[in-house]
Amino acid sequence: MRYESPHGTTGQSFRPPRMGSKGAVVANHTLAAQAGIRILHRGGNAVDAAIAVAFALGVAEPAGSSIGGDGFVMTHIRSKKSIQVANGTGAAPEMATPERYSKGIPLTGILGVSVPGILDALLATHERHGTLPLTTCIEPALELCEDGVPVSHQQAGSSMQTSLLRDAPTSAEVFAPNGEWLKPGELRRNPNLAKTYRSIAEQGRDAFYEGDIAREIARFSEECGGLLRYDDLKNHKVKWQEPISTTYRGRTVYEAPPNSSGHVLLQELNIFENFAAADLGYLSAEAVHVMTECKKLAFADREAYMADPDFVDVPVEGMLNKDYAAERANLIDFEQSLSEDEAREGDPWAYMHRQPDRQKKYRRDGMIHYPNGRSVAHDAFVAPGAAGSDTTHFCVVDRWGNAVGELQSIQMGYGSGLIAGNTGILLNNRMTYWHLDPDHIDFLRPGQRVRHTMNPVMVTDAPVEDGGNLELVCGTPGADTQVQTNFQVVSAVFDHGLTVAEAIEGPRWTHYQGRTSSTYPHTEANHLDIEDRVDDGVIESLRARGHEVNVIAPFAGAGSEGAIQIHRQAGTMAAASDPRRDGDSAVW
Repeated sequence: MRYESPHGTTGQSFRPPRMGSKGAVVANHTLAAQAGIRILHRGGNAVDAAIAVAFALGVAEPAGSSIGGDGFVMTHIRSKKSIQVANGTGAAPEMATPERYSKGIPLTGILGVSVPGILDALLATHERHGTLPLTTCIEPALELCEDGVPVSHQQAGSSMQTSLLRDAPTSAEVFAPNGEWLKPGELRRNPNLAKTYRSIAEQGRDAFYEGDIAREIARFSEECGGLLRYDDLKNHKVKWQEPISTTYRGRTVYEAPPNSSGHVLLQELNIFENFAAADLGYLSAEAVHVMTECKKLAFADREAYMADPDFVDVPVEGMLNKDYAAERANLIDFEQSLSEDEAREGDPWAYMHRQPDRQKKYRRDGMIHYPNGRSVAHDAFVAPGAAGSDTTHFCVVDRWGNAVGELQSIQMGYGSGLIAGNTGILLNNRMTYWHLDPDHIDFLRPGQRVRHTMNPVMVTDAPVEDGGNLELVCGTPGADTQVQTNFQVVSAVFDHGLTVAEAIEGPRWTHYQGRTSSTYPHTEANHLDIEDRVDDGVIESLRARGHEVNVIAPFAGAGSEGAIQIHRQAGTMAAASDPRRDGDSAVW
């Protein structure tokens, strides 16, 4: 690679992985990582620490998350030989009909708000697996609300891109007091959020979903012309799910199931397993080319088949079938990239051991089939345009070998841009993930959960139910870029032996695939971004294969990966965060 680095051996690393033996936390803000370690020091387990991190991030990194948003909590309890997922994604409000968005889905403002679900998932996970009182776990976040968080240079710049943070009175109290944007180093306080956190600590989830907080959110939404109502909050319930998994070169990789896009990472790995990664080399033109083609094929399947599994029959088993992966791998040409029209969905139903559930919508043979018997020809790729997105990821491992990997989000940076009344809660704009084409698999329906990009990852040396040991927990924000950043990190660590710091800090590539973007109106220009730190010749070789390559600045790649690797024999932990954002790691 073109740059030397002080801590790199196989790859580039400008900071060493932080090593600990009793606990590790990685988060997208240093104060949130410290909040988690503080709880571990007090005797809490990984779940207790995760609660501290999650609540702290809503204060310290408001661009990426809030209890007014959604997400997935993946928890590994070593003594129980289990991994579970608490699905904290909320549904579209009952008033959110496609007709209401006849002029499109606004990217900011009150019409973008869906039901917040992450808080229920957090509290349910703590109730099931936590050991310390909830009030103890939330203490660090309360201090940040009241004492204030120094605004980072990155946050000072990003907040100004969402004008509602200054223009809406409730938001301006926090982000632009006296009408002036907070500058780097100034303190951002949110005393109303502290009051909300205390109510939740004392009264639990019902304070948010059925009590005064729910009423204030609903009042604010109705007053501003939004669609979210009290009954939408009252009717929300967390959904417990078993993870989905695949094997990758002898290891087991776990992901969140639909409505998460976790299957895409597993498909990428399954397809890539048909190639000799070690022979291709790390970050060679051949490796980047093949991995990009794997990504294209997996995304084509997501676009065609994946939506809320309560309403759509998703052929997950077929998409994760190894023979299906081999079939898809045969489409990859070493010398020529697949065009947008060639990177189409396959037929995973051919690899299923059951017929589709005809009580749900499903896609097969180029047709969308509905429960009422209607079938329509459907082009999976629809709608023009593109928009950015934001999220946060964190992970925790404790001294007992338990782990939490979590993604929580308010969709785009700072979500809707609106703080709900006197609650201090920044609301999401998740409605912008819906499709408005009635013949799209992820078409907007009130009460249905939208397709999500968030995907927490855990890797074990054998199936966890057979006593497999955790080797890696990782994840990243970045909307549709998440699964391909995770793909690169998993491959770098297990195919090429990189440290987690090298895997995260190394040159990153990101492919943007025409007509598959999650954010309304759902398309991107078809191109491949790659940081200019790759070896000479890689870029020209990729262009010669037909890739539309954009060379970007050294650390301008998408995402903000965080990872903890566990030493198989010693049980020690190596934690690393991404320099591309404000991430940090803390160990004990």
